[in-house]
Amino acid sequence: MAKMNRLDPAASWPDRAGLHLSTPTQMPKSSSNVSPFTIRLKFHGDLPFFLGARTRRETIERALLEKTSVKDVIESCGVPHPEVDLILVDGWPVDFRHTLRADADVDIYPVGLVPTCFTRNRLQVSNSTEFIADGHLGTLTRNLRLLGFDIAYDPRAQDRQLLSVMEIESRALLTRDRRLLMHAVVQTGYCPRSQNAHEQTIEVVRRFDLFSAITPFTRCLRCNAPLQKVAKADIIERLEPLTKIYYEQFRRCTGCGQIYWAGSHFSRLRTRLEGIRRQFSTTDV
Repeated sequence: MAKMNRLDPAASWPDRAGLHLSTPTQMPKSSSNVSPFTIRLKFHGDLPFFLGARTRRETIERALLEKTSVKDVIESCGVPHPEVDLILVDGWPVDFRHTLRADADVDIYPVGLVPTCFTRNRLQVSNSTEFIADGHLGTLTRNLRLLGFDIAYDPRAQDRQLLSVMEIESRALLTRDRRLLMHAVVQTGYCPRSQNAHEQTIEVVRRFDLFSAITPFTRCLRCNAPLQKVAKADIIERLEPLTKIYYEQFRRCTGCGQIYWAGSHFSRLRTRLEGIRRQFSTTDV
């Protein structure tokens, strides 16, 4: 199996043309010919995480002077649209384009907490397997690659590059920058709640229902390309003397050519993997 030794920084992808992006929509200006109305928003599950310490409560009121899309009202509270899986306006499911024109009660649900009677009205994809992570999630990227998932990552990438690659390659965006998640071009994404990489890994696996798709030690931790078995005779000139003596099974990255085997780091990585698996009960599988 793979020897996960000390790795070089992740390889950069080719520079791509910047994407012309729209900034998050601001709340509309007042209009003198529209009667004011009030929207009461109730955020379910863990969505209050985005509301800020001073206003972190389930229900928020917004006074509006002009008809406004429900997406803009939700994001004005700090909740990115990729985190929202169901919207009910006065008990009826709507999409992000729905226009609010009068007093209304709005219930907002995250992925995984949709009432069973509205399972056909979900707004998010729950089973993405290809991702792109921002530069602050390097350890999460390594953990997910260890589990066999395709994670594009460049610690030097700017926001425009991240969004461009995300759109071109149809990847889900992983970032703790909520403003980045609010860009209109983002279709699928997730903001890890924890700052701990191990807990972030559990969150992502649960959010995208990835447990059954785990295929450990099949992807290069350095460049993200798949690994393939290789005969010892084909790589023997690249091996250290003791490695030649004690190991017989090897894998080689199809991208950067890195050689992996079950060396001294393997047992520690296997322990980390088992720790991740233990986080899921049989109902998660």
